[in-house]
Amino acid sequence: MDKNEVKGGLKEVGGNIKESVGRATGNRDMEAEGVVDQAEGKTQKNYGKVKDAVKDQLD
Repeated sequence: MDKNEVKGGLKEVGGNIKESVGRATGNRDMEAEGVVDQAEGKTQKNYGKVKDAVKDQLD
C-alpha cells in the first residue's frame, strides 16, 4: 500500500467529518471545505493505487 493511499484516505475521512460538522452547525464555508477535502483525498488515494499498480507491473 502506497503512502498516498493512506494519506488520501485520511484526508477523505477528515473532509467527510468537516462537511458533516459544517452542515450541522450551518457553517457553509466549513461544509464546502469538507467537500473539497474529500475530493482531494479521493484523488490522492487513487493516485496511490495507480502508482502501486504500475510498480507491481514493473517488478
